[in-house]
Amino acid sequence: MDLNAMEENYRQKNRTCFILGASGETGKALLKEIVERNIFSSITLIGRRQLTFEDKAYENLVQKVVDFEKLDEYAEAFQGHDVGYCCLGTTKAKAGAEGFVRVDHDYVLKSAELAKAGGCSHFHLESSKGADKTSSFLYLKTKGQVEAEIEDLGFERFSIYRPAVLLVDREESRPAEWVARKFLCAVSSVLPSMSIPITAVARAMVVNTLTDGEQKVEILENKAIYNLGKIGDKE
Repeated sequence: MDLNAMEENYRQKNRTCFILGASGETGKALLKEIVERNIFSSITLIGRRQLTFEDKAYENLVQKVVDFEKLDEYAEAFQGHDVGYCCLGTTKAKAGAEGFVRVDHDYVLKSAELAKAGGCSHFHLESSKGADKTSSFLYLKTKGQVEAEIEDLGFERFSIYRPAVLLVDREESRPAEWVARKFLCAVSSVLPSMSIPITAVARAMVVNTLTDGEQKVEILENKAIYNLGKIGDKE
């Protein structure tokens, strides 16, 4: 797979995109991939606050600040984008059960609805391994429900990513975390069903964008994400 040729071919299409959740770990990694590869004519970040960047490569980004509790009032932010990436998400520990559902279901679904109405043809959703609308676990049930409800919106192409444990290469001073992360990174290369580097998820989302989808709705489980995420790596 010639990634450079794919990028150049996609660039000629003059497409635009938006990213939801660019302040989160996956969103940051995804934005970096997209900016470095320069595959879109315009990149819009949609979020609750303005983000600041020191690197001049980010100076042409468009930022739309919205109130997720009143998204209908910000429909304009979702108009005119060919591709949408949704990396929105929180945890029950951070937001409580009600807050988790509001973010991971309500905000995500409403954003998808506005994106579809605004002309978005390819919608990417970061979900989770084990997502299942019939699950007895709130987290997995919520993820599965929003997948199904976005599918019903009828995007021309809907890509769902179900990564396992996300490995974030943070700088921290806790030796135990450093050792654990290095161990999991080593394990992920041997047993990619257990965990995955967050940079691989971002790369997979970009590489998948460059390919012609064979199905209207595609679900990429952790191993498929891992394999796509390796494309373009330097040997």
